[in-house]
Amino acid sequence: MRDMARAAPGSRRDARRRRLDALSPILGAMTDADARAAAAFLRHTLATLAYRAEKVLRDVPPGFAGYRLGPATRTPQELVAHLGDLLEWAGSLADGGWTWQAAGSQSFEADVARFFAALARLDARLASAAPLGHPAEIVFQGPIADALTHVGQLALLRGHAGAPVRPESYGRAEITAGRVGRDQSAKRREFDGDASARKPPAEA
Repeated sequence: MRDMARAAPGSRRDARRRRLDALSPILGAMTDADARAAAAFLRHTLATLAYRAEKVLRDVPPGFAGYRLGPATRTPQELVAHLGDLLEWAGSLADGGWTWQAAGSQSFEADVARFFAALARLDARLASAAPLGHPAEIVFQGPIADALTHVGQLALLRGHAGAPVRPESYGRAEITAGRVGRDQSAKRREFDGDASARKPPAEA
């Protein structure tokens, strides 16, 4: 895909460019401190994504990579490949581009490794002093939010495949900016059951 700056007038990429231009007066008012705070928060979202993804991709059951619920759904293999595409797109956004490239393989483990490698590169980019090529809000609302959605889909597929991810109090998890690989904290506040299941009223 060509960079957005080269988009032809009237194209979808041109429309995206014009929407971003409309945000410029607001985003241009951000101070350096604002930009650093936004990048710091975005780094925490990456660490959160890594923590949740590592949990759902840990100890997957045999055959899980090709598990498909129906003809219109993605397999875990396809979802993980898409996760890698999303994080590489996020890196392009951070550098000022808008380049999308589908580059998944047919190897589940290779695509898992690619996803975490792209996470690490983006985190290092955010930790640098260089300003972002696109606002942190754009990086979040596009690839990062989408990636969180797909990690949730992987969790649902694990449950359907008979290997559910154990519930956890994620608000108490040890999630730290910069920790974006598969080496995540083993101190987890996991529990059994459904936290949102309504309890029957007590008998009188």
